[in-house]
Amino acid sequence: MSSIMTFITRNRAQALIVATLALTWLAFFIASPYFLTVANISALLLDASVYILIALGLTFVIATGGIDLTPGFGLAFTGVVTALVMTSIGGTVGIAVGVIAGILAGGLLGLCNGILVADLRMQPMIATLAMMLVAWGCALVLTGTSAIPLNGFAAFLKVGNGKTAGITNAIWPVIIAVLIAWVLLNKTLIGRYALAIGSNEEATRLAGVNVRTWKRRVYILAGMFTGMAGVVMASKLASGKPDVGQSYEMYAIAAAVLGGASLTGGRASVIGSVVGAILIATIRNGAVLLGVPDEWQKILLGAVVLAAVYLDVRRSKSKKI
Repeated sequence: MSSIMTFITRNRAQALIVATLALTWLAFFIASPYFLTVANISALLLDASVYILIALGLTFVIATGGIDLTPGFGLAFTGVVTALVMTSIGGTVGIAVGVIAGILAGGLLGLCNGILVADLRMQPMIATLAMMLVAWGCALVLTGTSAIPLNGFAAFLKVGNGKTAGITNAIWPVIIAVLIAWVLLNKTLIGRYALAIGSNEEATRLAGVNVRTWKRRVYILAGMFTGMAGVVMASKLASGKPDVGQSYEMYAIAAAVLGGASLTGGRASVIGSVVGAILIATIRNGAVLLGVPDEWQKILLGAVVLAAVYLDVRRSKSKKI
């Protein structure tokens, strides 16, 4: 029992978000008998899969004390690239190359962000906001503002539309991505340096770490997770659409912060980000089940984002004290 209490004390933010998720699930279960059905949980996890993938990348960026607003329409851009390459090549090879192209397109966005932030010393919020608009514009240019249908790629569509034992297949690549992110954050240099940069960038630089290089790598990694999310979204929608992803970056940022990441840097949790993303998806899912109008859903989710930022401010103050 004492070891459990010690773990909870050391991981207070993560314990709080897990408890909040459990209470939210209980509340929606009481409010709607359809909430805990297999079909609805599958739909919830499919929605959460995109948030999780984006939040994983943002976890590393936020750990450095930075921010990345690109994933919103970066999601559209990478999904469009996936669809374009897939339809151009066709067949099984087209699927494989399209998926790789989508992930690499995300990495390219991340590289641009990394150069702007690390090398040109631009403020992360402004730089990534600009890149978000560039990504959106590129998606529109590549598609001519029309969606690229993927109806002829049944194997690819099974990821976003197929199920195993009633649960969406999208959960399997997401689980793999979560495991990779956890290892990278906790067991490799990119995770250690990301947290060190966020804790004290100058001290990290004086310790001999090439801060610019590692920041660049963090943004590239975040972009690749966005690329994965774009691939899943393209499978889910059975098309590459240039107008998807609006506000997704804000929900993912809120998920990471609710899960224990600090906007001032130096603290982040992969598992916390995952649980936070599931909480965001749960609120959206439950609101739809209860017939909450879309405009009120936006107000509710906006309040969740504000709550996440407020919690981060409170945590930062208590840490200083």
